[in-house]
Amino acid sequence: MAEIKNYTLNFGPQHPAAHGVLRLVLELDGEVIVRADPHIGLLHRGTEKLAETRTWIQNVPYLDRLDYVSMMSNEHAYCLAVERLLGVDVPVRAQYIRVMMDEVTRILNHLLNVGTHALDVGAMAMVLYTFREREDLMDVYEAVSGARLHAAYYRPGGVYRDLPEQMPQYRETKWKNAADVTRLNEPRQGSLLDFLEDFTNRFPGYVDEYETLLTDNRIWKMRTVNVGVVSPERALQLGFSGPMLRGSGVEWDLRKKMPYEVYGRIDFDIPVGVNGDCYDRYLVRIEEMRQSNRIIRQCIDWLRQNPGPVITDNHKVAPPAREKMKESMEELIHHFKLATEGMHVPAGEAYAAVEHPKGEFGVYVISDGANKPYRFKLRSPGFAHLAATNEMARGHMIADATAIIGTIDLVLGDTDR
Repeated sequence: MAEIKNYTLNFGPQHPAAHGVLRLVLELDGEVIVRADPHIGLLHRGTEKLAETRTWIQNVPYLDRLDYVSMMSNEHAYCLAVERLLGVDVPVRAQYIRVMMDEVTRILNHLLNVGTHALDVGAMAMVLYTFREREDLMDVYEAVSGARLHAAYYRPGGVYRDLPEQMPQYRETKWKNAADVTRLNEPRQGSLLDFLEDFTNRFPGYVDEYETLLTDNRIWKMRTVNVGVVSPERALQLGFSGPMLRGSGVEWDLRKKMPYEVYGRIDFDIPVGVNGDCYDRYLVRIEEMRQSNRIIRQCIDWLRQNPGPVITDNHKVAPPAREKMKESMEELIHHFKLATEGMHVPAGEAYAAVEHPKGEFGVYVISDGANKPYRFKLRSPGFAHLAATNEMARGHMIADATAIIGTIDLVLGDTDR
């Protein structure tokens, strides 16, 4: 009689549901997963080492390219770490802008996750809805920074520039007629804050649409309920954070427990799951989008009433205004030194973490007093979550592997670094 053996299957790195270049080696008994072995490193670019050869300010764009769907949240942790070493104060207006853009980023991230997670398990329509809203928020990114994706908008000491007073307008093309252009430009007549306010008024209705499509959908629940269950104790032992930890019923959010910037002044709730399965994590992300919408509205109200500087006036850290630079020799020298050498950060070490859409994203830097970091280490949330794949997938079917990768909200850019 033939000997029955487990066989091995490569899931990825070309698989569309692997969310990047993840190679998952599955050991199967029939169609049941016995062992799932994630092989990473296919997107390793040596960011931590590269950062040691660039000036402090030149490193900001590297952070965008780590988790390339949560760009400004990555920059935020880095800027906080550098600010702790420098001991500079960030203007309150800049802190509100950062918090607002962090929450815009959180919605962007969760829209991509919910849409593609549903797509991975067969709900094709979902991604068309979520990308419709992403487009509006991508326009917000483009208005503040000039780039839809890799913003490089935050700076140690504040943000690059204040929020724009007008939004880019659509024009007539062979694809968009005059009626379409008029309709699309209607919310774009005012400032960026007006456009965002219009979005926050519309967004709860859009989230209701997502829930109509998915939350009580029989097939979606069959694919996600009791799949990838992690107990609260085990989630803490595995180093989970963000929606992965809160989905298991642990109420832990850095914005509440260790408030940074102006989160201590803002009113919002922390959604928490009950069963620790893929379905609960989906519900946590849906509710987080609603809470982010609340936070953005509070930031808009404050920013409207409180104009002011958006970057520190310490010219050893941030360049002076161009008008002043052309009038004063001292300002010109500051500008020249910053442009050629960059800022010099006092010797020491600092760790800063933010509540990134995927979990706790931390940046640990050591300075030796030079214009470049001496050591640079990143704590990416996806790395710890991916390490638990074997535990979450064992005993499930091959089809459930896609649901588990989707619920982890994996982006290989920050896992591989």
